[in-house]
Amino acid sequence: MASLRRVDNSPVTSIEPPSPDLEAARGGDPEAFDRLVAPHRRALHAHCYRMLGSVQDAEDALQDALLGAWRGLHGFEGRSSLRSWLYRIATNACYRVSARRPRRVLAAEHGPPRSSVDDLGEPLTESVFLEPYPDTGLAELAGPDDPAARYEMRESVELAFVASLQKLPATQRAVVIMREVLGFPAAEVAVTLDTTVASVNSALQRARQTLGRDPETSSQQAVLRDLGEDGRRALVGAFVDAWERSDVEAVIALLAEDARFTMPPLPTWFRGRADIGRFFSERVFATPWRLVPVGANGQLAFACYQASEPGAPFRLSAVNVLTLRGDAIVEISGFLDPPILSHFDLPDELG
Repeated sequence: MASLRRVDNSPVTSIEPPSPDLEAARGGDPEAFDRLVAPHRRALHAHCYRMLGSVQDAEDALQDALLGAWRGLHGFEGRSSLRSWLYRIATNACYRVSARRPRRVLAAEHGPPRSSVDDLGEPLTESVFLEPYPDTGLAELAGPDDPAARYEMRESVELAFVASLQKLPATQRAVVIMREVLGFPAAEVAVTLDTTVASVNSALQRARQTLGRDPETSSQQAVLRDLGEDGRRALVGAFVDAWERSDVEAVIALLAEDARFTMPPLPTWFRGRADIGRFFSERVFATPWRLVPVGANGQLAFACYQASEPGAPFRLSAVNVLTLRGDAIVEISGFLDPPILSHFDLPDELG
């Protein structure tokens, strides 16, 4: 399991005294309520994403939670921090969403790889695939002057780690996030989840055993740190150059032997240099591309713009998130669903 510690700097045990905004919000002032929850909104959204593996589901859960907090604010008596109270409501909202949704998985976990490049299958209409999370705002959550916290924040939204969380029962998932990511004391987690400290510790132990057996939880932050700034710049430059020149051999040279290429919501994915190379040669590079580096899940990622033919406009087609092993790419996760791309606030076309 990725080594995670607290990733924000706000206190987790202090009891917040009544504030003018709290009193005004209890009196029905919606603007005061917005000011009251604003410092917590982005962190709550990230919490819901870790719980659910979907940006859209996280937004739905957060809206449900904030509506519940607004309606139930008169019941908040200050016996715990406002932060803990909001996390309790948000976690319960995530429980409700996850109860009516299938578990989110990485595309390679959904079915076996294919060799044929002719039939890629139909996009799945039911949302089952893990979604990428834009890096926008992660530095804000950690604080601009805390490199260690920024490292841990990015580590806590990496694709493999969030995918591993989805394999846990909902309560274990919540306990891991609150204890290992947010740094809540066990007693506060027990209050937040309406359980006992013994149950919290037991759930955390079971979750650690499950996550510890998962080989996909190695930290991309550690890999990127070992590469160094020059190594990262060189890899990004080589990847963009090879892709934009439609140079199959150059792209394949950047891949590990057992690399994977996935394309959710399409069920098809390819494993190994030979099959990936054939797919790129016969399908992907049949049209021109332009790539723009972006941030997603704390990993190297690219907005991919495709032209239908030479001279045609380049339109946003995918966001590719890279997973590395050393200096080799072990997975390219190509997310194609337009609603998912909309979360990245990217232009639809390149000029």
